[in-house]
Amino acid sequence: MTTGVRRRMGVEERRQQLIDVALALFSDRPPEDVSIDDIATAAGISRPLVYHYFPGKYSLYEAAVRKAADELSARFAIPAEGPFSMRLLQVMGRYFDFAEEHAPGFSALLRGGSERSGAVVEEVRQAAYAQLLAHLGLDSPGPRMALVVRSWIGVAETTALNWLADRSIPRRELELRLVHELLALAAVSAAYDAETARVLRRVLAREPADGPFGELVRRLLALVPGGLGDGGDRADGGDRILGAVLGGAGAGDAAEGGR
Repeated sequence: MTTGVRRRMGVEERRQQLIDVALALFSDRPPEDVSIDDIATAAGISRPLVYHYFPGKYSLYEAAVRKAADELSARFAIPAEGPFSMRLLQVMGRYFDFAEEHAPGFSALLRGGSERSGAVVEEVRQAAYAQLLAHLGLDSPGPRMALVVRSWIGVAETTALNWLADRSIPRRELELRLVHELLALAAVSAAYDAETARVLRRVLAREPADGPFGELVRRLLALVPGGLGDGGDRADGGDRILGAVLGGAGAGDAAEGGR
C-alpha cells in the first residue's frame, strides 16, 4: 500500500520532469489547448510549483522544443569517413532512433506552435543542412544544389512523422529509401545544373557497386527496357552502365557538355 508521499526533486531534475511532461502533452495537442493545470496534473505537482520553475506555458513549451532540437541536431553529426551513402544511411538510422525513442518530442518539435519555437525548428533544419553539406564536401552551394538538400530535409521530416503515425512500412526500408531519394533528387538536378553534376560525379566515384547507391541504380535499370531485369546481354549492358555511373560518368557529363 502506497503512502502517497512524493519524492522531493532537485531544481534541475524537476525542470527536466516538467520539460518531459510538456513534450508529451504538446505532441498530442497544440500549445493553446494545453493548460498549466494540465501540466501540473501530469507532473503530479501544484500549479504554483510549475510557475516556480517556468514563468508561463509558452516558456515551458519553448524549453521543451529546445531540448528536442538540440538532441535531434546532434544526430546528424557523424565522422566524415567512408562512402557518402553509408554515412547518410547511418544518419537516417540515428534520425529514426530519435523519432522512435522520443516520439512526443519529435512531433512537438516539428509541429511548432509559436514564433520562437518555429525559429528553433528552423535551427534544426539549418544544422541538418550544414551537416549534409559538410558530408558532401561543399561550403557554398549554388541555388540548385541547395534546393536539393533543403527539399530532401523536408522529405525526411515528413517521412518520419508519417511513420510514427502509421508504421505499416518497415522503418529500415524507409531509411534506405531516404538515402535513395537524395540521390534521385540530385540526379534530376544534375541533368540541368553543372554544379550538381560535378558533386554527383564526385560522390558516385567513391561509392561501391554493392552499396546503397549501387542498389538504387540496379533497381532503376531493372525498370528500363534492356535493363538489368531482362537478363542475358542486356543485363551485361546494365552492369556496364552501373559501372560507368559509379565510376563518375553519366548524366553529369551530359549536363556540363551542354554548357
